[in-house]
Amino acid sequence: MNLKSPLFVALDLDSGEKALQLAESLAPYVGGFKIGPRLALRYGADFVRQVAEKGLVFLDMKYFDIPNTMLSAVKASFDAGATFVTVHSLAGKETLEALSALERELNEQRPFRILSVTLLTSFKQENLPGALAQVELKRQVEDLAHLSFFSGVRGLVCSPLEVTDLRKKFPQSFLVTPGIRRQQDQLGDQKRVMGPREALLAGASALVVGRPILEASDPVQVAKEFYEETKQALRS
Repeated sequence: MNLKSPLFVALDLDSGEKALQLAESLAPYVGGFKIGPRLALRYGADFVRQVAEKGLVFLDMKYFDIPNTMLSAVKASFDAGATFVTVHSLAGKETLEALSALERELNEQRPFRILSVTLLTSFKQENLPGALAQVELKRQVEDLAHLSFFSGVRGLVCSPLEVTDLRKKFPQSFLVTPGIRRQQDQLGDQKRVMGPREALLAGASALVVGRPILEASDPVQVAKEFYEETKQALRS
């Protein structure tokens, strides 16, 4: 799947009108837009379709349920106009294999990719919950990526800190990295972060940026700066 730009902007806003206006103004500099529950639950499938008219939609609902429910949710996301959709790799082999088969079927109609989430970028070793804290975070990410990849779901979501290792282990994977921050950007609740140029050079396929653009006094200018930095990285 060819992207106009590896940059996806997370439209983490409450106003659908503001999100659509922002998508319109940022469209020249981005590959698409990430929509999460915050907007999807307020405005529904029609809103997803409206955003899809301005760029590729990355519907980030992180589905994690029994297999039939996840398959139905992914199909509904596709029908709403999403090109990318997230699921949790913790759903397991049976579900991931079924999702892989659905992904192949949907690609006969138009390009579509399921992205398997390993561990959220808000986690670090010290704040992993319960039994997860007993295993090294890096090992868990690699194990979940291995499970997804060899179950047929080769789109992976990981922090930029894991990109280099995952690219070496799974060279055919499509690696999406949130947690993208420049030196001047606030970290917020992100723990495992990296700059856009560094993440692309490490092997990322696509980058997700939210607050550094959304909270800027001039979001278009900041998006343009991110875009120029990604262009330079891709030429390196």
